[in-house]
Amino acid sequence: MEFGTAYTVLFIFCGLIILSYLFSVLNRATRIPSVLLLLGTGIGLRYLAGWASFPFELPPALIEMLGTVGLIMIVLEAGLDLEVSREKIALIRGSFFSALVIFLVSTLGVAGILAWRLPEAAFINCLVYAIALSVVSSAIVLPSVHHLSHSKKEFLIYEASFSDVLGIMVFNFFTVSQTITGNDVIWFIASIPVGIVLSVGVCFLLMTLLVRNRINIKFFLAFAVLVVIYVGGKMMHLPSLLTILLFGLVVNNWELLRWQPLHRHFTIERVDNVRGLLKSITAESAFLIRTFFFIIFGYGIDVHFVQDSEVLITGSVIVAALLVFRFVYLRIVHRYDLFPELFYIPRGLVTVLLFYKIPEWQRIDRFDEGVLFFVILATSLIMMVGSILYRDQPKELVEIEPDMQAGPADTAGGAGS
Repeated sequence: MEFGTAYTVLFIFCGLIILSYLFSVLNRATRIPSVLLLLGTGIGLRYLAGWASFPFELPPALIEMLGTVGLIMIVLEAGLDLEVSREKIALIRGSFFSALVIFLVSTLGVAGILAWRLPEAAFINCLVYAIALSVVSSAIVLPSVHHLSHSKKEFLIYEASFSDVLGIMVFNFFTVSQTITGNDVIWFIASIPVGIVLSVGVCFLLMTLLVRNRINIKFFLAFAVLVVIYVGGKMMHLPSLLTILLFGLVVNNWELLRWQPLHRHFTIERVDNVRGLLKSITAESAFLIRTFFFIIFGYGIDVHFVQDSEVLITGSVIVAALLVFRFVYLRIVHRYDLFPELFYIPRGLVTVLLFYKIPEWQRIDRFDEGVLFFVILATSLIMMVGSILYRDQPKELVEIEPDMQAGPADTAGGAGS
């Protein structure tokens, strides 16, 4: 590479980072999601490259690699941002049920829509596409909840993180082989406790690397271990993303562990130092990867899909269904007036990542990628509207039935408060 070209690339690379930072500042001032601005930047660069007769093709493998590393960083960042206590058990349970039920209902509903619009496609293939379109993007939610009340922020972070984990687990189950057997179902169920046990070992291994290691090179070594564990878990069809989330939760809630030998080897003071540095490095790494992932993804968007009536109809029906399913669960099942949680339905990094991982034998030839772009843009715009309209109130929840019995709805309602 020539001297001038190297400096040009470096200038563009750093310029995009600065621009992304300015987008984050603008997001706090206007509540416009920075991801929309990053996507717009990518689309603008695509047309600029075309105008300058500078064709530049981006291999899908690059987007997949960035998405995978970004997903690990973002889930770890979510775990490091969440606190666990006896008082928050209801919140965690409620956000889990919200993520699980809405994801399953949305998957079945979107699969039905795709089967209606693409009658020649096998329903199982429609289901795989629907899984990708039904996962809430924590990569978009996490940077967009800073202005919400603490309880609403925690609920949405937990829910988005659970949605990522559940979506990837279910996607892996349906794409592992062309024929799903009883053994596949048994392993899928058994992989959850196996993943939790694996998480315990990973936590102690990483804590040893971070706290007991006397060599200064430790944090990116820990990240490398996390990537290896994630990829290895994927090969063994284990919920390795759950391991990463639990590691972040353990580090951020180390004081809750009561086993005294642990505190002798890993003192609270040393863990606090590691926690602070880990949060800083993770947040900045996630910011960097998020920046280039969405710019590169925006670069690959062909905006001519807005002229395709089939794309607009299919995408609009899917987005409307996602809103209805979420409204029914949050408003009718919970019987609480939850706002702005209803609007937080963005699709993004995980949706794109799973889309590129769909096996060739499950591809639907007639599926237009414009539907994927439309759903991502439309759901992000809906979140932006909810974010702008939200005003923090002294009383965040308006209970419809004060004397209703406690249950899953009650717990999740508390989570959304």
